[in-house]
Amino acid sequence: MSYDWKNILLKPESPIRDALELIDRESLRIALVVDDDLRLLGVVTDGDVRRGLLRNLTLASPVSAVMNPTPLTAKLGTARKELVKFMEKEQLLAIPLLKDGIVAGLETLQRVGAFSKYQNPVFLMAGGFGTRLRPLTDSCPKPLLKVGDKPILEIVLNSFIKAGFVNFYISTHYLPEMIREHFGDGSKWNVNLSYVHEDTPLGTGGALGLLPADLPDLPLILINGDVLTNVDFERLLEFHNKHQAAATMCVRDYEYQVPFGVINGEGNKIISMVEKPVQRFFVNAGIYVVSSKIRSSVVKNSRIDMPTLLEQSISRQENVMMFPIHEYWLDIGRMEDYQRAQVDILSLEF
Repeated sequence: MSYDWKNILLKPESPIRDALELIDRESLRIALVVDDDLRLLGVVTDGDVRRGLLRNLTLASPVSAVMNPTPLTAKLGTARKELVKFMEKEQLLAIPLLKDGIVAGLETLQRVGAFSKYQNPVFLMAGGFGTRLRPLTDSCPKPLLKVGDKPILEIVLNSFIKAGFVNFYISTHYLPEMIREHFGDGSKWNVNLSYVHEDTPLGTGGALGLLPADLPDLPLILINGDVLTNVDFERLLEFHNKHQAAATMCVRDYEYQVPFGVINGEGNKIISMVEKPVQRFFVNAGIYVVSSKIRSSVVKNSRIDMPTLLEQSISRQENVMMFPIHEYWLDIGRMEDYQRAQVDILSLEF
C-alpha cells in the first residue's frame, strides 16, 4: 500500500483541527483515535467533524467529542475482496484492521489516489480441447462454455479487471477463431488483450515461450482458463513481491479419507492402528506467478508443463513459494464440475 496508517493516529484529547489537517494531508478521509497502547477508541471522518460543528463545537474542541466510538472494524489478514464487499455493503470508505483490539492496519475502498492499476501481464491459458466435456466442446472451446450467462474465460477476465489488471494475453490452440471473435482486442472491457497461438500443444509452461520478448520486467500471473475462483489476485501479487519469489504457485488444501483401517507395524508386530484416517495435502490450483527470468528461460515452441518448470527452478535453488488459497475455487474439468459451477454461480459474485 502506498500509505502509512500510523500517520492517521490521534489521541482523544487532540483538537478537531488536528483531525481535519490530518485527514486532508494523508488523503485517506479518516483518522483513528487511539490510546497510548494503540487500542482503538473511535474513528473520525470529515462528515463527523461537520456534524460536530453543527452541534456548535469548535475546531478547538477535543476530537473525542466528534469521533464514532463504535466503528466497524475487521480482523488483520482478512482478504481484500471480503473487505471491499463489506465496505460497499456498509458504505464505508475505509475500515480499521485490528489484532487483539490493537490497531494494526487500515484498508480503503479505493486505494490511495485512485483505483489501483497493475501493469503485470496476465496470461490466460485457453488452448485445451476440453475432451472430458464432450459433446459440449465438439463445436465450442471449453473457455467459451457459459457458466450462468457468461463464458468461463470472461468470468476469469473480469475477476482480474476488478482487481486492477489491464494487460492480458490469451493462449489458443483448439478453435482459436471463436475465442478471438468473442474477446477481440479487449477494448470492450477497456483493457489490452493480445493472443499467442500454439500450433501444437505446448503445455502450461511451454506457452510462455510464445510471449513477446519485450514484455515489461514484472512478475506475470498465469491461470488455467477453466479455473473459476475468487482468489485475491492483488494479495497474491503482494505475497510474491514481498517474498522476492522466482515463482509462486497457488495451492489448495485437499483431504482424502482412507476408507479402511490403516495398520502400522514392524515386521509381524502391529505397532498402531488408525481407523479410516484423513490425509491432507496441498494440491496445485492452476494459478501461478512467475518472474520475468523464468518466463524468458522457456525456449520457443518447446513443450513443458508448469510443475516441471518450477521443479527446474527449485533444482537451481531459486525461491519458489506456495500461496494457500481459502477462497472459492473450482477446476471445471469434468461434466460434474461444469454442472456444479452452474449452481455455484448463483450465490457467487464475479
